[in-house]
Amino acid sequence: MICAGSHSRQSLRRLLRQARRALTPQQQKQAARNLYRQLAQHPLYRRARHVALYLPANGEIDPRPLLREAQRRGKRTYLPVLNAWPREKMVFQRLLPGERLRKNRFRILEPRANAAQQRKIWALDLVMLPLVGFDECGGRLGMGGGFYDRSLAYLARRKTWRSPSLIGLAHECQKVDRLELAAWDVPLQATVTDRRWYRGD
Repeated sequence: MICAGSHSRQSLRRLLRQARRALTPQQQKQAARNLYRQLAQHPLYRRARHVALYLPANGEIDPRPLLREAQRRGKRTYLPVLNAWPREKMVFQRLLPGERLRKNRFRILEPRANAAQQRKIWALDLVMLPLVGFDECGGRLGMGGGFYDRSLAYLARRKTWRSPSLIGLAHECQKVDRLELAAWDVPLQATVTDRRWYRGD
């Protein structure tokens, strides 16, 4: 396990991204299957009707088996979509089965922007987030762009909230001992890896 305190956030991101990119295609497929088994029967996932996920990039653990299962169960699934303007804003848009996707400015697939299909983040039941690093206390190290942080900023100002549930998804190799959280960081309720659940504080 990497000691987060001995690295800057930038060097920590570099090390952890290297670790997940080093996984072979077969290891990635197995991790996706294991992640699915960790989550598919969990009450938090089964109860949720409006579920946000992401499409994997740069070695991120793959939640697409969960996405397909959610659509089979009749759940409404959402993906993050970057705004054309302001460029630092991200929204969540419903993904319809069979919908064609396009690449955004980071070359990540997303639905074509359609305000009628977008849903406020507080109206989602479950948000499953990608991450670069995590700890056992709900800490999350993102890519550094701040898109999720800005989307979740209203939660940072609340002492408690009921919705949405925030679950980080990661490979086990992305775990660190303890992350120092900034004032704007929103702790996760749990992080789920290909091996186990880690409950946040």
